[in-house]
Amino acid sequence: MSTRERILGRVRRALADVAPDDTPYERAVERAYAREHGRLDAVAAAGLLAGNLADYRARVHRCAEDGLPAVVGRLLAGRGARTVLVPDGLDPAWLADSDARRVPDLATSTPAELDLVDSVVTGCAVAIAETGTIVLDGGPGQGRRRITLVPDHHVCVVRVPDQVVTSVPLALERLDPTRPSTWISGPSATSDIELDRVEGVHGPRTLDVVLVGRPPGGGPR
Repeated sequence: MSTRERILGRVRRALADVAPDDTPYERAVERAYAREHGRLDAVAAAGLLAGNLADYRARVHRCAEDGLPAVVGRLLAGRGARTVLVPDGLDPAWLADSDARRVPDLATSTPAELDLVDSVVTGCAVAIAETGTIVLDGGPGQGRRRITLVPDHHVCVVRVPDQVVTSVPLALERLDPTRPSTWISGPSATSDIELDRVEGVHGPRTLDVVLVGRPPGGGPR
C-alpha cells in the first residue's frame, strides 16, 4: 500500500460517521465576516496602501498620468538598468523615457535568462490597502508569474483609485479564481531564527510601486 492510499484510507475512516451533505460549498460555509473594516474614501485608501507598502520596505511613488513615463524612466536609470522585461499588453508610453533595452516576456525564456534582466515593469490587477498587497493575475501588462519573481527589481504601476480596494474580500471579488495570481506585499524577504532579515531570496530585492493618478482631494505626488 502506498503512502497516498494510507492517507486516503485514514481520511475515509475519519469521515465514516459524517452524514452526507450535498449543500453547495458557497452556501455550506457561513461567510458572515465583515467585508471591510469601516469605509475609507479614495484619499484614505490610497494613503493606507502607501503606508503599508512602505512598512514592508517597498518604495512608493506618486504621480499624475502624464508624469508616469518620467517616473519609470528615473527608477530604471537609478538602478542602472540596461535591460527591462516588458510583458505583453504593457502600455509602451510607460517606458518612453527609458533607454533600457526591452526584453519580451517569452514562454521559452529560461530562469538563467530572466536572471540576467535588470528590471521588470508591470501593471497589476488590484491593490489592497489594509494589507499593503498588490495582486497580479497574468492579465495584460502583467505577464507570467516568473517575470516578477526572478529579476531583482520590479516596478509595479497601480492606478488610483480604480485599482485600490480596502480589504481582501473586496479584492477577491475582482479576481477570477481560475487565473493564477501572485500576491506581493513588499520586496521578497525572509528571516532566520535570530530574526536577521534577508531580502531577495524568493523574488525581487527591490520593489518600486508607482501610484498613478491622485485621488480626489490631492495628496503628494
